[in-house]
Amino acid sequence: MHIAYLLIGGNLGNRFDYLRQARELIGQRAGRILVISSIYETAAWGKTGQDAFLNQVIVIGTDIPAPELMNLLLSIEEQIGRKRAERYGPRTIDIDMLYYDQEIHETKLVRIPHPEIQRRRFALVPLAEIAPAYIHPELGKTNLQLLMDCNDPLDVKKI
Repeated sequence: MHIAYLLIGGNLGNRFDYLRQARELIGQRAGRILVISSIYETAAWGKTGQDAFLNQVIVIGTDIPAPELMNLLLSIEEQIGRKRAERYGPRTIDIDMLYYDQEIHETKLVRIPHPEIQRRRFALVPLAEIAPAYIHPELGKTNLQLLMDCNDPLDVKKI
């Protein structure tokens, strides 16, 4: 069994309900949910002037290889109503694969570890909550160290 760390979030509609739907579909189709972080609210990152996001990290145990898992996560996003109109734009749900075991993948479809983890406080805060000692396979630092080093000024509030 493989261990995947997923960041789910969104800023449109009933944000809590979309997070719930994502957790349910991931648990039904992608693997067994092992750990769930608290839910956090953060101002939009990358494109300001839109509603705040709710974000949460979940850890799953899965037998699905990373590329196929990414395809499945994209289909779950679509099922929940995700429309890809603009980069960093508003969305009902976004599912990012942050880590997959200690593997490194770089293809057109999937980059693991997620290339922006160290720059995004909204990903690092929930990661540090549930996996503070997990070591980033490329950077050699724990999630907690990455959070302490992060220069992202956005406030991440636990809900």
